[in-house]
Amino acid sequence: MSGKWAMRNPAVKRIMQELREMEKEDSPDILAEAIEEDIFEWHFVIRGAWDSEFEGGIYHGRILMPADYPFKPPAFVMLTPSGRFETGVKICLSISSHHPESWQPSWSVRSALVALIAFMQTPGSGALGSLDHPEDVRRQMAAESRTRPPSYGNKDRQALIDAMHQRMLGMEDRSRQLCKAEQQQDAGPEAAAAEGGAPQAAPEAAAEAEAASVGGAAAEEQPADEAVPEPAAVPAAAAAAAAVAASPPAAAVQPSSPAQPAAAPTPTVAPVPAAAPPAAAELRQRPAAAATAAAGAQPGSPPAPQAVAAVPLGAPAVVAAGPHQSWEDRGLTYLAVLLVLCIAALLIRKVMLAVSLNNQDLYSFNHVEGVEL
Repeated sequence: MSGKWAMRNPAVKRIMQELREMEKEDSPDILAEAIEEDIFEWHFVIRGAWDSEFEGGIYHGRILMPADYPFKPPAFVMLTPSGRFETGVKICLSISSHHPESWQPSWSVRSALVALIAFMQTPGSGALGSLDHPEDVRRQMAAESRTRPPSYGNKDRQALIDAMHQRMLGMEDRSRQLCKAEQQQDAGPEAAAAEGGAPQAAPEAAAEAEAASVGGAAAEEQPADEAVPEPAAVPAAAAAAAAVAASPPAAAVQPSSPAQPAAAPTPTVAPVPAAAPPAAAELRQRPAAAATAAAGAQPGSPPAPQAVAAVPLGAPAVVAAGPHQSWEDRGLTYLAVLLVLCIAALLIRKVMLAVSLNNQDLYSFNHVEGVEL
């Protein structure tokens, strides 16, 4: 076929594109070239994974492209014994011609060869062209595959096989280094956490111990008659204001007086008149108890959380809610009664209109009949 016709063929265009990409490929574990007289037949070489029983093995094979590639998958034939795939047989894989339903046109020869290296480490499970040799046999075959390339085809093909075998041997050191770098990168965070965890924990523990010692010394140096710290005084003042709003006038003057100290107890706020209902007594005792607890707390103790929560739940909201709810109920009742009256008036009006119309029709009918007689 002429070169001009070849460039019009979509399969040829795709194969030529992948050939250019494989020439730029820098992976030391994959090589692939097309046969000079037929670009639909490729020869490839892959290296066994270093962390498997195929460690260091150099495996040769053939790729047979279909005429409508890449819409149909290629076929793979292994030439080097590996203990995983048979030689001289089209192997059955999800990327091979045995399973065209799973093939994607976006896949390439390179991606198929990467998948083939991964498939070598999976069990054969009785698939066509698959083997399940023991691990020691596979290791022995991997060592033998490095010593000599397989024999296949004419002199030109054998020369290509030998040249690609030597190239794979020359890239062996770089492949080992890349494998070690990938292993260190994968295990880097875990190794760093295992090795550096203890040294990092020690400074943190020392810092916490130092902070605790500084805080203890400051607490010892503080005089006994020192006033309550400023953060604790804010909840105490809020609780005192709530107590003033909920307690009787005589008792409310004591916590708001500036002459008394902030820590003075307010026992007169707690009593509740006997006539008050239980709900109102509970609401009044809540802010008074919070104010007493905040005022009687020691200088180093944290403020009680009930004092802050008791301020928005004071008695004024409950007192104002009673009349408001009763007026709403009355207004709704009046509105409902008014609507009922309006509806009743409309119904009565309709009934009256209907009765008057019936009477008029009856009169007109009798009148006409009398005239005819």
